[in-house]
Amino acid sequence: MLLEAIYHHPKQHWAYAYDKDTIHIRIRTKRDDVHQITLLAGDKYDWEKTKLYLPLRKWTSDSMFDYFTCEVKPPYHRLRYAFHLESDNESVWMDENDFLEEEPETPSRMFEFPYINPVDVFTPPAWVKDAVFYQIFPERFANGDPSNDPEGVLPWGGKPERDNFFGGDLQGVIDHLDYLSELGITAIYFTPVFEATTNHKYDTEDYLRVDRHFGDADTLKKLVNLCHERGIRVLLDAVFNHSGRTFKPFVDLQENGENSKYKDWFHVRKFPIDVEDGVPTYDTFSFEPLMPKLNTENPEVKEYLLKVAEYWIKEVGTDGWRLDVANEVDHQFWREFRSTVKKAKPDAYILGEVWNESSPWLQGDQFDASMNYPFTNAVNDFFVIDKMDAYQFANSISRQLSRYQLQASEVAFNLLDSHDTARLLTLCNGDKRKMKLAALFQFTYLGAPCIYYGDEIGMDGEYDPDCRKCMEWDEEKQDRELFSFYQKLIRLRLNHAALRTGEIQFIEAEPQGKRIVFERKNDKGNILVLMSKSEEPEQFNVSVKFDKYIDLFSGMEQPVNNGEISINVPAYGYAVLQAVKE
Repeated sequence: MLLEAIYHHPKQHWAYAYDKDTIHIRIRTKRDDVHQITLLAGDKYDWEKTKLYLPLRKWTSDSMFDYFTCEVKPPYHRLRYAFHLESDNESVWMDENDFLEEEPETPSRMFEFPYINPVDVFTPPAWVKDAVFYQIFPERFANGDPSNDPEGVLPWGGKPERDNFFGGDLQGVIDHLDYLSELGITAIYFTPVFEATTNHKYDTEDYLRVDRHFGDADTLKKLVNLCHERGIRVLLDAVFNHSGRTFKPFVDLQENGENSKYKDWFHVRKFPIDVEDGVPTYDTFSFEPLMPKLNTENPEVKEYLLKVAEYWIKEVGTDGWRLDVANEVDHQFWREFRSTVKKAKPDAYILGEVWNESSPWLQGDQFDASMNYPFTNAVNDFFVIDKMDAYQFANSISRQLSRYQLQASEVAFNLLDSHDTARLLTLCNGDKRKMKLAALFQFTYLGAPCIYYGDEIGMDGEYDPDCRKCMEWDEEKQDRELFSFYQKLIRLRLNHAALRTGEIQFIEAEPQGKRIVFERKNDKGNILVLMSKSEEPEQFNVSVKFDKYIDLFSGMEQPVNNGEISINVPAYGYAVLQAVKE
């Protein structure tokens, strides 16, 4: 038994409160090294009467480690605990300080979860578990009100550039709500809608005003109300890391320099502010001089931005915020942001843009979720660009699950492309078979899936600005078969709770393999998903636990013989099978 590989920490995602009565305990071991783990646990004040022994189950694995877990409901919301680990020929006990040959006699040196304080329980909004998001880039979705078009607007459907406009607006979204309802989505994430000079609006001029070319606050409020009537939630984009060059405090700084009363609203390294050898003398987003970084530690800046965060939730009833460049803003600001937003709307969804491992922001005091780009990368690496085999893919997905509390994974924002990436169909080199497999995994995996506008009708596009084309509204030019496929995926997910909240277990994922089999299950159902990215037809032979399965795409019963399902799928084929419990 490799003791150096064994790890547990009595906080973070290793020991945490899942709800006001339940603690989840996890421990890591070397892969295939430990066969059984038992938790010895009890209340430190009444040890002999409360102590119990609980088996842990192997929950997931990556290329190096196994992760075991169990659930405990301590009667007095306190817990002391130790682990007993067993391999084929060895066993050890583990407390907070050491490995032991014998069971600890007292709980005094065991790990401790002191108390489940309800206020400390990380509780993301429950509705996100059931959400299917749709990302809209307002300037390119639909032009519903030509009277507010910017000067020099181009005919709809032209070539997108970084500095051109096509007149998309909020009324255009209102005009196409029937389309979104037909597709089946239940939430919209809008890129910024506030006053700005660019087509993307990430250079905010006025945080308290809807961009004049999109409409006004009344238009936004009407849109939100109409969405809510259809059961669609609305998420806005908050750009609090930086402002735009036309933001009044920055205009004042440009005009008055070191004498500006707003000089401490920004991070100025040298006056007068300028750009020297391509690098501004003040901090910015990247090195973009038109996007000066805000000093969120400044009390006046903080007060202003928190007012903005509260205002739009109260004023128009939006359902939360997506936070741009969230990992470059200080943690204390986000803690106060969360407090402000949750006070205004307790079930608001707070989504941070973080492109890497995000656990520092997902401890319950800052974000509910992050944009799950590690998921994006893994799915695209396996299904789209053939950079991973099945074994590596399963390891990557499992590693991500091991990093977060379960409630964070249940509301993760799972995207396959966005306004910041090439479109999925382009990444697939136009191969819809690959695209469908990637989307199928997205919709049968833990977390909330998001469709980037137009993907569902076959829109393509390279990186910015090509990925920001005008939405295609001519049905003759839409891929309606692909649209129908996305409709089926959405219905599949919304109709089966096991796909939204159930655990995931990989059953087949071999080195050099091109196919995967995994199970999603909870107390309401068991669903088996088989996927192949082989260019040849494949036969799956899978041992199963139940006597009857239904193919959720065809509705046909899948025979089970001697505890095994045998099923043939075409090239780039798949099957989604639901166990029928009689």
